[in-house]
Amino acid sequence: MSEQPIDPNMTINEFIAKNPSAIGVLNAFGIDTCCGGADSLAEAAERHGIDPESLLLALAAATAGEVEAR
Repeated sequence: MSEQPIDPNMTINEFIAKNPSAIGVLNAFGIDTCCGGADSLAEAAERHGIDPESLLLALAAATAGEVEAR
């Protein structure tokens, strides 16, 4: 099974709904998972001065087990 890359245009709420274990990663980056949930992952990274690729890589690593467990 091949892993699909994370879509940076997915909203935080959409991503968390599919990958609940990602909340810790988002919080570690200082990204609001409540009130900022309507922002896309790319928008959130930009707003917080985070390299989007670093965020996506961290999210992919944190959710790799969830994809395999499905």
